[in-house]
Amino acid sequence: MKSISTTLAIGVLALFISTQANASGDGHTAEAMGHAGEAMAHGQDGHAKKLLKHAKESLSHAKEAEGEHAEAHKHMTEAIKHLEEAIDHAKMDHADVAAGHTKEAIKHMKHSTH
Repeated sequence: MKSISTTLAIGVLALFISTQANASGDGHTAEAMGHAGEAMAHGQDGHAKKLLKHAKESLSHAKEAEGEHAEAHKHMTEAIKHLEEAIDHAKMDHADVAAGHTKEAIKHMKHSTH
């Protein structure tokens, strides 16, 4: 049952992110948020390897977005720090801690788009 709710949550998040990306044109930020959301969901389900994959993708896009958002630089920098922590914890199979860091990264990414 948890997998179904996680899949549904990921789908809703992806729809939200794609809608926001089309509206704002912030492709890398939207991609970073989408992958971070998937990483968080997988972490909450205890899937460290899947979290690791999505956290790495999110980090890549977040770094690209950081360069594009000079005004919101500090929030994207904080998001990158949290994604790096998430990756480190996922490698240690600490899915719950990694999920917390991806959640914080998403908060900072949202602030970087305002």
